Amino acid sequence: MKNTVVVGAQFGDEGKAKITDLLAQKADFITRFQGGSNAGHTVVVDNKKYAFHLIPSGILYQNKICMIGSGCVIKPDDLNKEINDIVDKGISLEHFKQCLRISPLAHITMKYHCDIDGYSESELGKNKIGTTKKGIGPTYTDKYARIGIRVEDLFDIETLSKKLDIILPKKNKELEFVYHLKPYSKEEVLLECAQYKKILEPYVDFNWQENLSKIKKDKTILFEGAQGVMLDVDFGTYPFVTSSNPIAGGAGVGASMGPFAISEAVGVFKAYMTRVGEGAFITELLDETGEKLREIGAEFGVTTGRPRRCGWFDAISARYAVLVGGLTTVAITKLDVLDKFDKIKIATAYKNKKTGEIVKNYPTNVYTHTDYEPIYETLDGWGEDITQCKTYSELPVNAKKYLSKLEELLGIKISIISVGPDREQTIFI
Repeated sequence: MKNTVVVGAQFGDEGKAKITDLLAQKADFITRFQGGSNAGHTVVVDNKKYAFHLIPSGILYQNKICMIGSGCVIKPDDLNKEINDIVDKGISLEHFKQCLRISPLAHITMKYHCDIDGYSESELGKNKIGTTKKGIGPTYTDKYARIGIRVEDLFDIETLSKKLDIILPKKNKELEFVYHLKPYSKEEVLLECAQYKKILEPYVDFNWQENLSKIKKDKTILFEGAQGVMLDVDFGTYPFVTSSNPIAGGAGVGASMGPFAISEAVGVFKAYMTRVGEGAFITELLDETGEKLREIGAEFGVTTGRPRRCGWFDAISARYAVLVGGLTTVAITKLDVLDKFDKIKIATAYKNKKTGEIVKNYPTNVYTHTDYEPIYETLDGWGEDITQCKTYSELPVNAKKYLSKLEELLGIKISIISVGPDREQTIFI
């Protein structure tokens, strides 16, 4: 296998974890390159469900190194809970100590980041972004404002103390006078950091430069992103986006390796479309069909439990995702959810309701999206269970026609098809 990045190509929740888990079988090194514990990745193995939020999905395999990269932000309490939840399902703590690595350059999500995130989201009211309130955005804000705390800072008390003398006066003014929240004393923050150090210490790779140099020479690397292209801070439905770059272009930076380490970018699309949180969604179905998709697809957020908004496949945003996401091939997930639909629709253009203009390029100003309605092409469903299909040839004719239409509209080939949640329910082309 070539060095590969797995990219969510819609609004996240496309089933990236399953694709990452499958590709991890042939990889030596799996690295998460952005995001934090706001991600929700689900892997099903032998009917046992594992929920990942920050840990790379390849952790279930033996003899693989899984790294939380420098582009990630870490809430240590959440990471500790995630590890314990997976240990409770039979994966040993010793396995984590052998296989999990954390970049010392990753940033720490502090309690005050969560305070600010929760307050900011509540204050926005009906204009809220739809964040998970886990402090991800404020952590990235401090990173780029150069007042962040990195993992390596937890292990150098003298440096940490000096940094806090700079950070806390600024942060406390912000907490008190902007957000009307409780300030933090230096003693409180040092105690918090000591607890975080204890949690992270078994996994931090202080020899990461030498280790990554060796890995790049002779190991196969799999890059795992969170969220999706349409939530990218630069290219997504801004401002209803995440605070990092889930696209393939962000992988080399967030994994500390640069762009030439990546040979292939797999874009993961659901056979339909979903979104959690606020923001534009032109093909959203607010009717019985949308409810049917949600019910059959069990569309509820892994991290939040919130019901996902559901709609038909949007080929306009999908072509845009191929372009800006740097995708070279496609994985289609949850094709089996469409088994019970007599007719299946694909949005192939938008119509401006005010002007009548037909648009085939994605309009990046999301505040204009209420002016558009989708123009659909309707295909016949296949009306039979495909969850036991092992090869492409076994798929019903109409399922093949649907996939061929998606390839035609996207302009790149489909290489993986998921027909159920389990590892084994996957067709490789």
